[in-house]
Amino acid sequence: MSYFTDSSLRFLRGLARHNDRTWFEAHRPDYDTHVREPMAALIEEMDVRFRRVAPEMTGDAKRSMFRIHRDVRFSKDKSPYKTHAACWFFHIDASSKVGREADGGGAGFYFHVQPGASFVGGGCWHPPSPALKRFRSAIAADPRTFETVVLAPALRRKLGPLSEESMLRRLPRGFAEDHPAARWLRYQSFTVGRPLTDAQVTGRALTKTLEADFVTILPLVRWLNSTLGFPATRER
Repeated sequence: MSYFTDSSLRFLRGLARHNDRTWFEAHRPDYDTHVREPMAALIEEMDVRFRRVAPEMTGDAKRSMFRIHRDVRFSKDKSPYKTHAACWFFHIDASSKVGREADGGGAGFYFHVQPGASFVGGGCWHPPSPALKRFRSAIAADPRTFETVVLAPALRRKLGPLSEESMLRRLPRGFAEDHPAARWLRYQSFTVGRPLTDAQVTGRALTKTLEADFVTILPLVRWLNSTLGFPATRER
C-alpha cells in the first residue's frame, strides 16, 4: 500500500513556504491526515517486518516518530517547524533517543520524507562520549572485523561509504598517528544512507524498499549495538 501521497508532499512544501504557527494550525488537519497518520502506520508495518528480519529492532508510533516542532533554543533559525517528517527504529533494550544527549541509546535505522530530499539510512549518529569511546576501543582492538562490516560490497554499493560528517582532523588523544585503525578512529558518527525520490516515497513499494535497505545496513547496526551491549536476537 501507499503511505505518503502527493498531498503529503504538498503539505510539506507549504510548510516550507509558510513556516509559522498560524499557517500550521490552519492546516493541522492536513498534517494529521497526510503526514502524521501515514508515518504512524508505516512505523507499525516496519515493526512487523523487523520481527522477521531483525527481532531485536523495533518501531513504536509514539517513540519512533520525531516531533514536527523544532528545538529553537540554541538556534539562530527560529522557524518553529521542521520541513520534513522522520522516524527512528531502535534496539528493544536501548533508549529511543538519538544524538549526543541520548544516554542509553544505540544504533538504529532512520527514514525521513521531504519533497525532493527524502532519505533512508542507519547507524549511530553523534553518539555520546561514553559510547563513542567504546566504538573506538573496539575498532582499535580489531580493525579488520570493523572493516569487513563497513567495506562490505553490498553496503557500499547500495548505501555508500560511512558519512564523513564532523570527522576529527587528527586522531583522538591516546592513539598514535600510525595506528592500524587510524582511518576509522577520526569518525564521530557511524552512519550510512542514501536519498529516495518522491516517486519512491509515494509508491506502493516504500516499505519493501526500506526493509531491503535496512537489511543491508543491519550488519553495521548490529556491530555498533553489540559493542554497546545490545545483542542481536532470534525472536521477540
